[in-house]
Amino acid sequence: MDYSQFLDTKHDFGADDGFKPTYMPSVLKDFQVSLTDWAVRKGRGALFADCGLGKTLMQLVWAQNVVEHTNKPVLILTPLSVSIQTLAEAAKFGIEAHRAIVGHATLPTIYVTNYEQLHKFSATDYSGVVCDESSILKNFDGVYKSEITEFMRQVPYRLLATATAAPNDWDELGTSSEALGYMGYKDMLKTFFTNKENSSSKRRSGRWDMFKGEARDEFVLLGWAEESFWRWVASWARAARRPSDLGFDDRDFILPQMVEQFTEIKPRTPRQGMLFDVTAVNFQEQREVIRRTVNERCESAAESISHHNIAAAWCNLNDEGKLLAKLTGGVEVSGSSSDEEKEEAVNWFVNGTDDRRVLISKPKILGFGLNFQHCNYATYFSDFSYERYYQTTRRFWRFGQTKKVTINSIYPEGGERMMQAIVRKSKAAEQMFENMVRYMNDALAIDKTQYTSKEISKPSWLTK
Repeated sequence: MDYSQFLDTKHDFGADDGFKPTYMPSVLKDFQVSLTDWAVRKGRGALFADCGLGKTLMQLVWAQNVVEHTNKPVLILTPLSVSIQTLAEAAKFGIEAHRAIVGHATLPTIYVTNYEQLHKFSATDYSGVVCDESSILKNFDGVYKSEITEFMRQVPYRLLATATAAPNDWDELGTSSEALGYMGYKDMLKTFFTNKENSSSKRRSGRWDMFKGEARDEFVLLGWAEESFWRWVASWARAARRPSDLGFDDRDFILPQMVEQFTEIKPRTPRQGMLFDVTAVNFQEQREVIRRTVNERCESAAESISHHNIAAAWCNLNDEGKLLAKLTGGVEVSGSSSDEEKEEAVNWFVNGTDDRRVLISKPKILGFGLNFQHCNYATYFSDFSYERYYQTTRRFWRFGQTKKVTINSIYPEGGERMMQAIVRKSKAAEQMFENMVRYMNDALAIDKTQYTSKEISKPSWLTK
C-alpha cells in the first residue's frame, strides 16, 4: 500500500456496503424509488425526508429488501404508539410485518417494536435495523442512547429515517453518524466545530432547558469547514423537503395553508412579593410565569378548542394536561399512561366515530412520528424548543392534509422571547436544510476519490 492509498483509507465517508434492490413496488413515487434505491445500495444510511413524504413506506421497502437479501429478520424501532401505524401501513401495501415478541424473531420477515422495548431483544437475531423518527435518539439519556447505538453497531444493515434536523443542533447529525458506524459524535465536533464556552451566551442563544434549568454546550460550525462538513453528511444521508429537492415533480405534494396564531395571556395575579405584575425577563422569571399562568392558559386553550369537534392540545406540565382534560372533556395521554393506553388513545383519536375527539399530550410523548391529517386545529403551549414546535405542528400540517391547518400558540405575557426564538430557529432550519439539499445534490456528481484527495492534503514529496 503506498502513501496515497493509505490516506484514502482514512476518510470518514459513508461506505457503499449495500446491494442492488430486488423489491420496488409500483406504489412508490418516483422520488421514493430514488431515495429507497440509494438507501438499499448504501447499506448504512439516513433519510432526512419531511413529514408526509412517505418515510414509513420507504423504510418498509428497505427492510423487505434486506429480508430477501439475507433471509433473516429486520427490526423496525419506532417511538411509542407509532408501531401500530407502521404495522397498518405494512398491511395496507401488502408487506409482511409483525409486532416483535421476545424470543420469536425466527421468521425471515419484518418485526416492529418501540425504542423502550429494545433491551429485550438481541441484535444477533437481525440482519437489519431501522430507527424511525431517529431524531429522538438525541433526546434519550446517555445510557439509553448508548444502548441503541450499540445495538445498531452489531447489525450489518442500518437505516435512520426522520424529518429535518433541528437548526444548529448538531447532536442529531453526530449521533446519526455514530449509530451508522461512521465518524463518532465527539470526533465530528472536534473536526468541524468550535465550542462557545461562555454560559451567558448559551442562555442568550436559547439553548437552556427552561424546565430542567440546565445549560448545554453550544457548538458552532467553523466557516472554513462548512463545505467539507455538508459533503461529509451527504456521503451517508439524503435530504428532501419536497420531491423537487431531488429533481422530481411536486404536483402531488403541495401543502395547504397553515395559520400560526399567537395568543398572549396576562396573569391574573402578580409575582409573589409584587403589588403588580412585572414582565418576565430572564429564564427563571419566564419559568415562574409559565407555572403561575397554568389556569389562564388552559382556559384560553379550552375556549378555542370548544369551537372544533376534532382538536389536539400540546402541553409541557402534568398540571396543564390534567386541567385541559377536565376543561375540554378530552383524553389525556401522560407519561404514566401504559403503552396499551397510549395506543388506544391514538387509535380512538384517528379512527374513532365520536363526533367530538380532543387529544391532550406532551410533545415528547406523542409529538413524533404519528399521522394526524384528519385533524386541522391544535393549541400549543410555547417554549424555546423549535424541534418540539416543528414536530407537533407536522403531525397535522403534512403532505396528505387536505384542509387549512391552524396552530394556536399560547404564551404568557413576557414570553415574546420564546416566539422570537421559534421564528429565528425556523429561519435557521430552512437555511440548514437548503445547505443539506444543495451539498447532497452536488455530491451526486462528485467522485469519492476526487473528494478524498481534495479533503486530505498530501505532502509535497508525494506529488513530485
